[in-house]
Amino acid sequence: MTSLYQSSIKSLTLLGSGKVRDNYAVGDDKLLIVTTDRLSAFDVVMNEPIPGKGKVLNQMSDFWMEKLAALVPNHLTGIAPEAVVAPDEVEQVRGRAVVAKRLKPILVEAVVRGYLIGSGWKDYQDTGAICGIALPAGLQQAAKLAEPIFTPAAKADLGEHDENISFAEMEQRIGAELAGKMRAISIALYNAAADYAATRGIIIADTKFEFGLDDNGVLHLMDEALTADSSRFWPADSYRVGISPPSFDKQFVRDYLETITEWKKTAPAPKLPADVIEKTGAKYREALERLTGEKLKD
Repeated sequence: MTSLYQSSIKSLTLLGSGKVRDNYAVGDDKLLIVTTDRLSAFDVVMNEPIPGKGKVLNQMSDFWMEKLAALVPNHLTGIAPEAVVAPDEVEQVRGRAVVAKRLKPILVEAVVRGYLIGSGWKDYQDTGAICGIALPAGLQQAAKLAEPIFTPAAKADLGEHDENISFAEMEQRIGAELAGKMRAISIALYNAAADYAATRGIIIADTKFEFGLDDNGVLHLMDEALTADSSRFWPADSYRVGISPPSFDKQFVRDYLETITEWKKTAPAPKLPADVIEKTGAKYREALERLTGEKLKD
């Protein structure tokens, strides 16, 4: 399977590159978002691509945005990415890009947690709460929460860690009305996705959404939705309370990096072994197939 680490679309103006996506201007009101095969772990971009990963993420995100479109408008335009680039650039966008509405991004990530894991578990162990939201005493790792909770995070610059913030601080940053709307929509999206995923034998432990506003101030879901990069997916048949369940994402990479004690989780990243790259790619493809019932399109 071929891979794309960095796109090089010359027929459009590059607006910026994130950890995984490269964004180009399509006129004044649209973007071409190219999902590369880059992988970041601990907020550091690895030097090696995961072949096909970008196509998996793109196909999965489009699936969810279409499925959940009744709950909130999203960035999809329906325009084929191949139609907006030069003929010799088509292979860079085929299956891994989307032509999206150009929105004003809201610089707060909308994180919804349904289970006690990751940084939320660490926070709970230290404080008995997650981002200031008090939880019952005595919960175990990976416990299902009584209700999903909304824990926003302030977006950081590339290479920096996003910062968990309280809902009160989110209200101060973007206004109480918009913050309340984002919270309500995020929880509704999570609940709908989690209910569907359960029918496919998948638990969505947590996820993060990104939103933007159009020229009329209408809230839109943007960037990506419910992918293996933005969510923690667990196979329901191996879920146990008290342990960190295996997940359909970059866990092979994280686990390997944790064994390199001399690496301080800052750039430059260490080299990834071929077997870690192969296993990670296979997990992404398995998540796509199990969740959507579709194989990777090419």
